[in-house]
Amino acid sequence: MSGGRTAYDRVVRAVIYSSVLPAIWNLTELAQAEGITCVAVITHRTVRDASGAERRNEILSSAPEGLDLCFAADQGSLLRLTEAYEPDIGLCTGYPWRIPAEVLAVPPLGVLNSHPSLLPRHRGPFPFSWAIRENDPELGLTVHVMDEQFDTGPILAQGSRPMPEDMTLEGMRPTLRELSAEVFPKALRRVLSGDRGDPQTDEGATYAGPFGEDYVELDPAKPRADLLRQVNAWQLMFHQPVPGPFAAVDGGRVRVLDATLDEPPAGAVRLDAADGPLWLTAVERA
Repeated sequence: MSGGRTAYDRVVRAVIYSSVLPAIWNLTELAQAEGITCVAVITHRTVRDASGAERRNEILSSAPEGLDLCFAADQGSLLRLTEAYEPDIGLCTGYPWRIPAEVLAVPPLGVLNSHPSLLPRHRGPFPFSWAIRENDPELGLTVHVMDEQFDTGPILAQGSRPMPEDMTLEGMRPTLRELSAEVFPKALRRVLSGDRGDPQTDEGATYAGPFGEDYVELDPAKPRADLLRQVNAWQLMFHQPVPGPFAAVDGGRVRVLDATLDEPPAGAVRLDAADGPLWLTAVERA
């Protein structure tokens, strides 16, 4: 083992809770580097649409060798599946469900969650979107022990980097991978040595929930950089109850899927902001 010592006199077994293929690979590699054996991925059953089918097929065809792949029908399946693998530790990131308390209690070392913010800031399901909306100067990563609430468990390790210029999920992934390589080994070593982390306080806490009607419309009275940030924030608001953002252009109303400040491609729609044009590169009629 490259890190700290563990009181275990046998191999430490881990299950991974994730629906994101790059995260599954990253967690597997980081755990193996600390002498932990990953035995299974427990993800959620694919929703019946094209994106869900693509996610399922990616995991089935490209997950690391040697891992069982379990597609839970619902949260009620998690306890049975987790108990079947008798894990010593759980590793979680990019998972759409809140893991029930009875599941968190199964691994003796707990379940560790990798959350992309400097907790307690941006607790909740949409930290990327709120970091962009709030114009945060840094992209953070926290590894904490999970409890019954959203992202309130004891902190094991944290790190941050300047916010990438490309504020899309693909643009952030290199920075997140770099942060994971720095932060996750520290967290694993603390847990393996018997350290349960530092309790969180509520000082500075914010909640990164779904956007509401107050952030739906692109206001042309604002600077164009603010409007682009609004578009980018909505791109990472997955499964939102309220759709957005919307803009009024050419006498009609469109939902804006992508935009740029740069030289526009052919067919881009111009939206005049307070200090110049925002080019809408992907829209759909409202």
